[in-house]
Amino acid sequence: MLQDDGQQIAPVETIDVAVTFAQGLLEKAVAYLPNVIGAIVVLILGLWIAGRVKQLIEKALGKSGKIDTTLSGFLSSLAHYGLIALVVITTLGIFGVPTTSFAAIIGAAGLAIGLALQGTLGHVASGVMMLGFRPFDVGDFVEVAGQAGSVKHIGLFTTELATADNKKIIIPNGKIFDDVITNYAGYPTRRVDLVFGVSYSDNLDKAVDLIRAEVENQESIQSNPEPVIVVDTLGESSVDIICRVWVARADYFPVKWALTKAVKERFDVEGVSIPFPSRSVYSEKAA
Repeated sequence: MLQDDGQQIAPVETIDVAVTFAQGLLEKAVAYLPNVIGAIVVLILGLWIAGRVKQLIEKALGKSGKIDTTLSGFLSSLAHYGLIALVVITTLGIFGVPTTSFAAIIGAAGLAIGLALQGTLGHVASGVMMLGFRPFDVGDFVEVAGQAGSVKHIGLFTTELATADNKKIIIPNGKIFDDVITNYAGYPTRRVDLVFGVSYSDNLDKAVDLIRAEVENQESIQSNPEPVIVVDTLGESSVDIICRVWVARADYFPVKWALTKAVKERFDVEGVSIPFPSRSVYSEKAA
């Protein structure tokens, strides 16, 4: 072997250099061996703990019975990936990587992603709030964001409604949670409000009694609170009688339709007229 000046290096000297180099590598490997073993142990143990924490969170939220499965899955996954990120940063720290700079890079990247997905993340946050506070459940008839329908699915990003004529409507959760929510299925009972107009020439007491009789014939109408049947308004062409009765939520429309039909037919039999708007026109002859 030749040196830089052209002289030959003895084979023994070459072997000594190689041995010295190998010894240096071995010493460095032995010095870093505890860090490598520690990093592997931390990584394996940390990933196992992260998986166990995810399972425990899902199990605990599932037992509560008040948390939606979608929300429990989201929260458990959030905790799982957060722990994985912590384990990775800790492992890099054991290897001597400056974790402060690494964390700053992650934070800056998270901020950029958050700004880019600001609207989407807002819908996710609204979805988490809806799944947590449960302003309505699947199957409820609601009015949200200017749309009315039965709730078919509540997700983290959107909510699906089916209208009365079975049209599918997808609404972003942000629009729902930022607006007024009307849940028609929120309580077990509802009040049916009806208005019956009778002629000014009719007997009002008789009309009230006829309406009350038909109310008593409807078995689905509840007695507590008591039905309210009173003369309410003197209209342009009729005297309006209001009828307010309480029913179970599922009986709202059947009672409303049946009672309207029954009162109309009873008025026809008893000679109580239901007037319609009319106008009298007077003309004067020219002198």
